[in-house]
Amino acid sequence: MNAPNVIQASILAIVAATGSTAAAMGAAGYPTATVAEYVYGCMKANGENREMLDRCSCSIDIIASIIPYEHYVTAETFKGMGLVAGEKGTLFRETAPAKAAMTELKRAQAEADIRCF
Repeated sequence: MNAPNVIQASILAIVAATGSTAAAMGAAGYPTATVAEYVYGCMKANGENREMLDRCSCSIDIIASIIPYEHYVTAETFKGMGLVAGEKGTLFRETAPAKAAMTELKRAQAEADIRCF
């Protein structure tokens, strides 16, 4: 077996052993893409410099330590769908599950703001 085949076989073995989803998961079970998206949005809102990179990374780490990923996804979905105008958006803003999810996320974000900013 030549060197490229050995490397390719090694990579396939590693992927098979770790599973494709494990490589894409960050701290506290949040997918890396979700963490990156949060940090990117946070930096766009607060400043695109090294200090904000550190603070925004801290912020998502705190949020991840407080609420499970599934709750984060639920709250972000309600938040996004709540922006829809009219009666359809009201379902995502005014229902008890929407309010509970948004309250949980806001509390986690407030804690992250205190600890990181």
